[in-house]
Amino acid sequence: MRTRNCLLIAFCFMILCGKLYAQPTGSEDRMYWVQTLTKIADPVLVNLSQGTLKKNMPFESLSDEPLRRSVSYLEAVGRTVCGIAPWLELGPDDTQEGKLRERYIQLVVKGLKQAVDPQSADYLMFDNRHSQPLVDAAFLVQGLLRAPGQLWGNLDADTQKKLVYELKRTRGIKPNESNWLLFASMVEAALLEFTGEYDTQRLYYGVNRFIDEWYKGDAWYGDGAELHLDYYNSLVIHPMLTDVLSVMKKHGLERAEFLERQLVRQQRMAAQLERMISPEATYPVVGRSIVYRFGAFHALSHIALLDKLPQPLSKGQIRSALTAVMQRQISMPGTFDENGWLKIGFAGSQINMSEPYINTGSLYLCTAAFLPLGLPANHPFWTEPYSEWTNLKAWKGVDVGADKALRKG
Repeated sequence: MRTRNCLLIAFCFMILCGKLYAQPTGSEDRMYWVQTLTKIADPVLVNLSQGTLKKNMPFESLSDEPLRRSVSYLEAVGRTVCGIAPWLELGPDDTQEGKLRERYIQLVVKGLKQAVDPQSADYLMFDNRHSQPLVDAAFLVQGLLRAPGQLWGNLDADTQKKLVYELKRTRGIKPNESNWLLFASMVEAALLEFTGEYDTQRLYYGVNRFIDEWYKGDAWYGDGAELHLDYYNSLVIHPMLTDVLSVMKKHGLERAEFLERQLVRQQRMAAQLERMISPEATYPVVGRSIVYRFGAFHALSHIALLDKLPQPLSKGQIRSALTAVMQRQISMPGTFDENGWLKIGFAGSQINMSEPYINTGSLYLCTAAFLPLGLPANHPFWTEPYSEWTNLKAWKGVDVGADKALRKG
């Protein structure tokens, strides 16, 4: 009897203190996302704005290539801008978050001025002494296309001119027959948008390869002629192909009509990615570049930013799932060094889970998961209540329905 009474008292106490056990609200999730994104981005953007990125950024890598360190700085910058840009495009306002955005807009604008100034200590490498600059020039301009008003529009004319010059220098880099083709397409799409001029062959070659030859079915593209079982369909292929086609459509170019079908494919990829999130907020450790952490969900976050999540996925469901994954990985000991820089690893510090081409700068592609911060705080993505994701519901015995392939994609 005493045991039963104790249990009843404990149960009543839990009810009375229910708020302690309540799931986070959308505004609480947004606050966590902002805090986490800025924590990750701070070392990169603050140092670049001060001209001390090369001085202070550590270099952790399995590579012994002489120029790998030299290209690592553009990696960190391009990938950070790629992820933070949509949030910055919301612009400054009188809220605490709006004031914070204003600070980071200024950091990026000031930093990019340093990045393309040959007299700056942080002048970044865009030329063909190494092939890597093509990759991260593409991520950089993908970010600028996501924030045309607050980033590109706030660069002074001289910095814009210098940046265009550096982007054109990447034309000396021949991309591999893989996802790399889309890096060349991405740079040309940005040049088209910002200058009206583009290299037709470099813009179209990658787009045509993926559209005409490399689609394997059910939202999966080959990374080249072959299918690779990794996250590159999400990390690069779907987001870049969609963004390139969007620019082409805006400018009335041929083949832009494929954008509609591409969005359907990306929606299917997004649905698959959501189903990869386990009840414990983990996901499969498969394929290369796994140390990009939750950047693996780039395609899912991107489709959320575009406000085109497929049914039956709810906005609250995706937000809740991504938040749980972020918390799971960010909380692991060894994720950051003593100065706040990311360490190589999937769940902590695990350098042997990386490939030789990966270094400290590469890791900042994880910021791509934060793209939905570009949706305003009053958007349903942030106002819908917490919702369990597919695997969490299924493993509780909820009938989540069948998963159906995209057969006419």
